[in-house]
Amino acid sequence: MRFSIIVVCLNAGEKLYSTLDSILKQTNKDYEVVIKDGLSTDDSVSKLQSKLLDGTLGELVLSSKDSSQDELKERIHIYSEKDKSIYDAMNQAIKYAKGDYYIFLNCGDLFASERVLEDMAGAMESHADIYYGDMIRSGCDQVIASYPEITDFVCYRNIPCHQVCFYSKKMFEERGYDLSFPIRADYEHFLWCKYEKKASFAYKGTVVCIYEGNGFSETKDNEKAALLEHKTITNRYLGKKCILYKFIMIITLQKLRKKMAESKAWAGLYQKLKGFIYGKRKA
Repeated sequence: MRFSIIVVCLNAGEKLYSTLDSILKQTNKDYEVVIKDGLSTDDSVSKLQSKLLDGTLGELVLSSKDSSQDELKERIHIYSEKDKSIYDAMNQAIKYAKGDYYIFLNCGDLFASERVLEDMAGAMESHADIYYGDMIRSGCDQVIASYPEITDFVCYRNIPCHQVCFYSKKMFEERGYDLSFPIRADYEHFLWCKYEKKASFAYKGTVVCIYEGNGFSETKDNEKAALLEHKTITNRYLGKKCILYKFIMIITLQKLRKKMAESKAWAGLYQKLKGFIYGKRKA
């Protein structure tokens, strides 16, 4: 099996169904869906389980009508058990995953088109450890391009989010997410893959995900803690280079650029400028 699509949830409501709908629409069917539930109490998961079992999943997830009930039962796997955090839930889900490559979608995130898995599978002849693409931030309607090369500065500044990354299963065989980083464990793991596992990366200019945003790591309550975790992680893997990179971020008005990138009014212009810069880098 090529892909394991991992969705962790806790009282996600209709968002769980919309994410599953975007998955089941994929033209490439070489995948499984691993849904890891943290014991939801809103009946979203129990309803999904009962509809899956009695053959009426189409009442919740419209695209499921395109598949046979036996196929759906083989493709969708639901596991419910208590977890400590979103990353603990992801670690639990990994134990059940059987695919060659893992991608993690949060409830509310959507695949950007029906051909995402097909496009990514076509790029996998290079046998890289991590493949990644671009995303659209929900409400912004602009493609946010990932860096075509994962450099030290990219690792300090802004790595691709996990919703656009396809990780080879061997990137999780030795260890999962480090739970000592409750907000940025995915960031720490990405850098661990690069610097400790010497992972190979391959960029594919496919828009992978419509990213809902406003997730756990982006709330105002977690903003300060996220910055502290970023400092700890970058110091661990980049050392003294962090001083230079922080200076570069300041003089290039990173905070202003971030606001532009997330603004519906300015995002288009900002992404065009980024595209121009990326084009020159590729050349």
